[in-house]
Amino acid sequence: MAATDAGDELRSVLPRLVQLGNLMNRSGLGERAMKQIGADLDRPGLSILLALHMTGKAMRVGEIADRMQVAGPHVTRHLHVLERRKLVSGLADPDDRRARLVELTPDGADLAGRYVTTLLGWFGDALSGWAPADRRTFFDLLLRFTDDLAAFLSAETEED
Repeated sequence: MAATDAGDELRSVLPRLVQLGNLMNRSGLGERAMKQIGADLDRPGLSILLALHMTGKAMRVGEIADRMQVAGPHVTRHLHVLERRKLVSGLADPDDRRARLVELTPDGADLAGRYVTTLLGWFGDALSGWAPADRRTFFDLLLRFTDDLAAFLSAETEED
């Protein structure tokens, strides 16, 4: 495929990528899901719970920060609130007693699970008219695109 053809294809999809970003950010999707499950959290707090939930294991603060693409002190501030609310707890890292791991409490795991279930239900409803093969192709290509874009952006950041 010629470079101009690829550029034209990308130019045609760019408005949809922008629209998707706007839908995810401005629609209040996350806030609507939190309201539906009765959660009272800010976005960073929820992001921490989701990072722990998605990995299914305790993590160091730095690992959580990397997943959220923020600085460690930002995570630490929000962890204090989550600990007071008994949604996460800290424990010693068995590999390095000086380091601290953070894990979900049963209440934190329940809240994160209900949030994810709510979102997945909405996404499933939005895709309910799609053929199974189309859904699989969409999922595969979205994962590939996200991974490739993240790798590209990470390499670009390292070069700066």
